[in-house]
Amino acid sequence: MPDSALSIAFNATGIELDPKKGLSAQLYQALRQRVLDGRLNSGSRLPASRDLAAALGVSRNSVVRAYDQLYAEGFIEGRVGDGTYVAQLPEKALPLKKLSTKLPTGFSTGLSTGLSTKSVDLPVITSSKIIHSAALGRVIQHPLPLPAKGAPRAFRVGVPAYDLFPFEVWSKLQAAFWRKPDMQHLCYGDPAGEQRLRELIAVYLRTSRGLSCTSEQILITSGAQQGISLCAQLLVEPGCGVAVENPGYRAAAQAFAIAGARVQGVAVDQEGMDCAALAGLNDCTLAYVTPSHQYPTGVTMSLARRLELLAWAERTQGWIIEDDYDGEYRYSGAPLAPLAALDRQGRVIYVGTFGKVAFPALRLGYVVLPPALVEPFAQRRALDMRHSEVSTQVVMAEFMAAGHFQRHIRRMRRAALARRNALLADWPTDIPGLGAAPSVAAGLHMSVQVSSVEREHTLLAQAEQVGVEINGLSRYWLDDSVEPVDKRAGLVLGFAAVPEADIKAALMRLKRAWKKTP
Repeated sequence: MPDSALSIAFNATGIELDPKKGLSAQLYQALRQRVLDGRLNSGSRLPASRDLAAALGVSRNSVVRAYDQLYAEGFIEGRVGDGTYVAQLPEKALPLKKLSTKLPTGFSTGLSTGLSTKSVDLPVITSSKIIHSAALGRVIQHPLPLPAKGAPRAFRVGVPAYDLFPFEVWSKLQAAFWRKPDMQHLCYGDPAGEQRLRELIAVYLRTSRGLSCTSEQILITSGAQQGISLCAQLLVEPGCGVAVENPGYRAAAQAFAIAGARVQGVAVDQEGMDCAALAGLNDCTLAYVTPSHQYPTGVTMSLARRLELLAWAERTQGWIIEDDYDGEYRYSGAPLAPLAALDRQGRVIYVGTFGKVAFPALRLGYVVLPPALVEPFAQRRALDMRHSEVSTQVVMAEFMAAGHFQRHIRRMRRAALARRNALLADWPTDIPGLGAAPSVAAGLHMSVQVSSVEREHTLLAQAEQVGVEINGLSRYWLDDSVEPVDKRAGLVLGFAAVPEADIKAALMRLKRAWKKTP
């Protein structure tokens, strides 16, 4: 018997909506909670939008918007000619338990005490002679390539449309700060970050991302990378397993490797990280993921996978690091609720950044932590740099409080959409070995398949000859990957760095270069 036959009729009792607040958001939250706590079982039929609107005394548009968000996040599904149903979700993965107040406090500093205190003449003595610890050796073994130099070109990855940043507004706020600075801001600051900025970030996450947190849970960092590095330093024991997406963000994998972890790549498919493969790993205590927009493939982790991942963390008492580096950019509906918003066990550490909304050089990010981890993370950060530069935090707080931040996000989202459309509209379709452009629902970049690594290298070289920046997908795979080499080939293109006219000009140059005989 199908699940729908066993479901009971939908009952709107208990759904109370405040007309003074956003009705669609309230309804979305109410229905979402009923799915998560089991009051709406998988396969349950939802009423038609008109019927639910009439029952609740709201407009049909409010119901439609709530349904659209639930559909985008995978909570519900439409059946052609049959209506709307709760999606089939794994029962064991649903986070039914309430948020525990007894959060785990165990952590490891991961600090090495074997550093030599002997003075050396670095320009003369080779690196092999100055390495006296395993930690230094790991740094040498896991270098990061230098970033691209110069002003952004099409199609530089990881760069937002910062040509649209309101520098005039920012400069006025900066000048106001330094014109008559508060004396307390010139002293040593709180290692956790400026309190007002933390409060405003908490408000932003609650209202815009559906992530319920307090300012006390937020730690300001020098970009997302420092947040990831702190997790590596404090949550990783030397020799323990850490799961990362493969292909994935290599700088995160490097941070874990330098901390002494055994980095284990987990395959990524159209639903995100393969949680079945993750469950098969031995001695894995931490998983690093980019669920909203996987880096670099661009897929969004499905709701079922998110619930599986949370269930894995609860079962193993492991940690999940959620890197939401460009979650503000979604081109249909509101941004998806982060994985941390589904967490009921305090196992998810949420990493955010201002670099993809403002500009990377700002070096301003944040981490949302379980309450028990805030103090040790702040203390560890204080040992690295005492505290971050205060004026930038104060100015960003004022930028957010005055409403500039939200307006800028809307402006950046519109610009990224227009630039994405320009790239997709003129993408070459007749180049040997080059795949078609994918659908791009979120983020600031896209990934395109290529037939082989050799062909990837040829296309990249030809692009560079005509002044176009493109990354090869093969560089994002771990060195010990079991995936056949040619299956790793592809192109990764950022589309937000330059205006539409520059995108079109770059595509014209690419078409001419790529049509040449290799």
